[in-house]
Amino acid sequence: MVRFNENNEIIKDEEYSAILVGLALNEDISYSMEELAGLAEAAGVEVLGQLVQNLEKPNSATFIGKGKVDELAQLCQSMGADTVIFNDELSGMQLRNLEERLGVRVIDRTILILDIFASRATSKEGKLQVELAQLQYRMPRLLGFGLALSRLGGGIGTRGPGEKKLETDRRHIAKRMDDIRKELAQAKNTRSVQRSQREKSEIPVVALMGYTNSGKSALMNRLLAMSEKEDKIVTEKDMLFATLDTQQRSIHIDKNHEFILVDTVGFVSKLPHSLVQAFKATLEEVTYADLLLHVVDSAYENYDFHIDVTNTVIKELGADSKQKIMVYNKMDLVDEQPIDATGSDCVYISARNGDNIDQLMEMIKDRIFASTVTAHLLIPYSRGDISSYLCEKAVVHEMDYREDGTYFCVELNEADYNRLKKYDTV
Repeated sequence: MVRFNENNEIIKDEEYSAILVGLALNEDISYSMEELAGLAEAAGVEVLGQLVQNLEKPNSATFIGKGKVDELAQLCQSMGADTVIFNDELSGMQLRNLEERLGVRVIDRTILILDIFASRATSKEGKLQVELAQLQYRMPRLLGFGLALSRLGGGIGTRGPGEKKLETDRRHIAKRMDDIRKELAQAKNTRSVQRSQREKSEIPVVALMGYTNSGKSALMNRLLAMSEKEDKIVTEKDMLFATLDTQQRSIHIDKNHEFILVDTVGFVSKLPHSLVQAFKATLEEVTYADLLLHVVDSAYENYDFHIDVTNTVIKELGADSKQKIMVYNKMDLVDEQPIDATGSDCVYISARNGDNIDQLMEMIKDRIFASTVTAHLLIPYSRGDISSYLCEKAVVHEMDYREDGTYFCVELNEADYNRLKKYDTV
C-alpha cells in the first residue's frame, strides 16, 4: 500500500489487514464491494471483513454516521485490522477525522487504485502518469492534513510550522506536476512521430479495450501465437490490473495482411477521473485505431455492467464512433452463450483454449481490409519497383511474365489501386 510521509515521498509497507467500508445511497453496492475486495487482494491486502451502511447522503465529517464510526472502531480492535478501506473517495478532512476516531490507517478506493497502478507501471511514461494522478489526488487534500500540522504552531491566529509546511507542499507538488506534464508532452510527440510512420506504411491498427481482467492480454498472446511470435508475449495473470503499460505488437494474418495490435489499460468502476486524465495521452492511441475489440468477461454474472463502464470511457475518449467487434471471452467457463445487446458485431471465444480465434481473425480481416480492390494490372518491365511493391504489399492471386510487362491479378487497398489504376487491363 502507498502512503505519503511529511515530505510527500511515497512510503511502501509490506503487509496489511483491512476492513472494507461501503455507503449505500439507495442502491445495491454488493458488486462494488466485491470489486473493492478484488482490488485489495490485487494490492496484497488481507480482507478481514466489511461494513456497509445505508444513508440518504454521506456525513460531511466522517462520510459514514457517528454510530457506524464507533462500530467500525470496535470491529477494527476485535479483528486486529490495521487499515480501513472506503469504497468511495474521501476528502482530506474526512480522512483525518476518521483516522483520529479509529486509530488506524484510513484510505479510500482512489488511493487503493493509485497504489496498484504505481506498483504495476514499468515504463517511464506509465510511472509518470501514475505519479501525476497521485499528486492530483494529493493536492486538494493538503488542507485537511495541513490543519492538523498547524496545531504545532504558537496558538490561535499564529502561522505555525504547519501552515508553512502546507504552502511548501503546495509549491513542491505544483512544480512537480508541471515538470511531469512537460515530460508527458514530449512522450506524446514521440508517439505522434511513431504514429505518422505507421500511417505512411498504411498498416492498420486494432485496439483491445475492456474491463480489467477480461482477458485482453491473454487474447493478445493467443494472436501472437497464431502469428508464430511467442517471443513477443505479454504478461497475463488472473488479477485486476495485472498489466498496466500499453503494449503494441505486429500481428500477421497471412503473408500479405498484418496489423498493429494495441493492448490498453483495463477499466474499473469508479475509475478515478485523475487517472483517466493522466492516461488520456496513452489512451489516445485508441482514437487513431481502425478497429476496436471490446473484450468482455463472459464468465462474470454482471458482464453488462462491465460493458457499460467500458463504453463510458470509450465515449469520453471520443472513440465511440469507431467500428467495433464485441469479443465475449472465457466461453470455456460458461454453460450458455451471453446475449449481445450492443448492436455491434460479436464473436464468442476462449483466449485460453483458442476456441473461435480463427473466426475472430476473419472478422478482423474483413473489417480492416474491407476497402481492398481486386485488380488486373500489367506493369511495364521498366517499373520493376512497382512489381516489387506489389509482391511485398499486395495479395498476389496470379502473376505472369508477358511480352509487354508483368501481369498481376492482385488484391490491394484503394489508395494503391488509385495510384496504379492506369496499369489496369480491364
